[in-house]
Amino acid sequence: MTALPNHANWDLTPYFPSFDGPEFRAHREHLIASLKQLGDDARALGSLTVENADAWADLYLRDETIGANYSHIASYIGCLCSDDARNEAYKAEQGRLAQIGAIAKKAMVPFEAALRDCSDEAFQALASNPKVADSRYALQRDRTRARYSMGPELETLAADLSVDGFGAWGRLYNNIAGTLEFEMRWPDSRVEMVPMAQKRSLMEDSDPAVRKAALVGSNLAWEKVETPVAACLNGIAGTRLTLNRYRGVEHFLDVAAFQSAVDKETIETMFATIADNRPMIHDYLRKKAKLIGKDKLGFQDLSCPLPASGDTRYSWPQGTAMVLQAFDSFYPALGQFTRQMLDKRRVESEKRPGKRPGAFCTGSLKIRESRVFMTYGGSLGDISTLAHELGHAFHSYVMRDLRVLQRSYPMTLAETASTFAESILNNAIIADESTPQPLRLQLLNAVLDDAATFLLDIHMRYTFEKALYTERAEGEVSVSRLKAMMIEAQREVFGDILAEDEMDPMFWASKLHFYITGVTFYNFPYTFGYLFSRGLFALAKKEGPSFLPRYEELLRLTGNDTAENVALRSIGADLKGREFWQGAIDTIREDLARFEELAGN
Repeated sequence: MTALPNHANWDLTPYFPSFDGPEFRAHREHLIASLKQLGDDARALGSLTVENADAWADLYLRDETIGANYSHIASYIGCLCSDDARNEAYKAEQGRLAQIGAIAKKAMVPFEAALRDCSDEAFQALASNPKVADSRYALQRDRTRARYSMGPELETLAADLSVDGFGAWGRLYNNIAGTLEFEMRWPDSRVEMVPMAQKRSLMEDSDPAVRKAALVGSNLAWEKVETPVAACLNGIAGTRLTLNRYRGVEHFLDVAAFQSAVDKETIETMFATIADNRPMIHDYLRKKAKLIGKDKLGFQDLSCPLPASGDTRYSWPQGTAMVLQAFDSFYPALGQFTRQMLDKRRVESEKRPGKRPGAFCTGSLKIRESRVFMTYGGSLGDISTLAHELGHAFHSYVMRDLRVLQRSYPMTLAETASTFAESILNNAIIADESTPQPLRLQLLNAVLDDAATFLLDIHMRYTFEKALYTERAEGEVSVSRLKAMMIEAQREVFGDILAEDEMDPMFWASKLHFYITGVTFYNFPYTFGYLFSRGLFALAKKEGPSFLPRYEELLRLTGNDTAENVALRSIGADLKGREFWQGAIDTIREDLARFEELAGN
C-alpha cells in the first residue's frame, strides 16, 4: 500500500495549461487590449449624464468582465511567485503584471472623473439601470472613491508611477523576504541555513532554545538587509501620504476605514473595549510564563506550546483528517467543500526552500476557483492555518454565483469565515472526550494564544503603524527609530509581560503586512474579523444547524454593504456599540476558565 504524501502540491493548470504558453500570452494580450479600449471608450463617452447613463452601464459590464480576467492572471502569477520566489521568469512576469495594473488604473481614470463630476440625477440614472441596479452599493463606493481623486492627468501619472515607484517597493520587499535565509543554531550545536518561510514553525517549537535561536537568527538576517527594507517601508508610507495630500484625504486612517468598509468610530469602539479587557489577556500570559518556567515571556514565546505536551507533530494526512472530522461534525457543507479542495489539488503545503513565507488564499473570478498556500510543518498552528485558509476559500465558494461587482468584500469581513472555520476545528478537538488531556490543554493554549495575538499583537502592530505614518509625514524614519518605535509599541500594549531583553525590535521588518501596497493598515481588520467571528460562532453553538443558512447569507452580503450594515441585517448586531464586542470577548473568559482548570490538574 502506497503511503500518503506528507504534503500537498497544488494544480494550477485550470488557470493556464503552462506558464508563458500560448493560452497565457493570449489572455495577457487580450486583457491589455481590452483595458486600453475600455479607457478610450470611456474618455470618448465623456461626462456621465442622464441621457448617456445606459451607455455608461454598458461600460461597467465590460469592466466587470475585464476585472474577472485580471483577477485570473493576477492570482496565477501570485501563486507562481509564492511557490518559487527565486524564479526570475516569475518575477519578471510579476513586474509585467504591475504594468498591466497601471493600465487598469488609467482605464478607470475617466470612470472616476465621470462619477466625481456627475449630478445626483445622472448617478441615479446609472445606479437604477437594470444592467447594474443590483450593484448600487459598489457604484456608490466608486463614487465616494472618485470624490477623493485627483484630476485625470494626475491620476494617470500616479498610475504610471505606481509601477516603478509604489509597487516596486512592495515587489522589492517580497523578493528580499522570499529569498532570505537565516542561520539556525540548533541546541545540539548543528548550524544550518533555513528559509525565512520556516521561521513561524520554529517559533512554535516546544523547545525554548529552538524558539530563541529562531528569533535571534532570523533577526540577524533581517538586520543584514535592514537598510533596503527600511527604504521599502519609507517608500510605501511616503507615497501613500503624498497621494492622500493631493487627493484631499485628511487623515491616513480615512483610507483604511474606507477600504475596510467600516467607520473609524467602530474601530475606536472595538479597541477601547479591548483595552478595558487587556488585563484578562495579561493574566493569561503571566500564567503561561509560569507554566513554561519563566518570570516573563520572550517575544518568541507568545505562541509557543506548553512543555508538558512534548513536541507533537502531525503528518499531513493526520492534519487534514482532523480538519475534515471537525468540519463534518459541525458544518457538513464545509467538510464537503474541503474534500473538493483537497481532491482537486487546490492546496499547496510542501515545506521546501524558495517558498515565500506566510499563508494565503487566492482565487480567480473567471474560473471561480480558489487556491490555498501555506508551508506545513505539522504543528497545531499549521493545522489551524489550514482551517483558516480553507475558511477563506469557502467564503468565495458561497459567493460563487454572484456577479463580480458584488463580490469585493472588505478585509474586516474577509476574516469572518476564516476565523469561524478555525473555531470549528478548535471546538471539536477540545470537546472530543477522546482527546487526551495534554492535547486539550495544548489546544486551549493555542486558542488563548490567538486571543493574545488578535487583542494584543495586532493592536501592537496598529499602534506601531499609526506612529510610523505620523512620523513619516515629517520625513523619512531611520532604521534606529523604526526599531525604537516597535519596542515602544510592544511596551505599550504588552505592559510588563515581555522581558526587556527578549522583545522583537525587528518585527517592523519581518512582518509582511506592513509592506502590502494594495491595502493600507493590514492589521485591525484581523482583530475585527476575529471578534466578529467569535460572536457568530457563539450564536452558531447556541442556535445549532438553523444558524448556518443565516451565516451563509451573511457571507453573501459581505460584498454588498458596510461591515456595520452586514452585521445589522444578518444578525441584528450594532457594531458601533460596545455590547457586541464585549460579548465576543467574554467568550474568551470561558476558554480561559477551562485552561486554568486543566492546567491546575
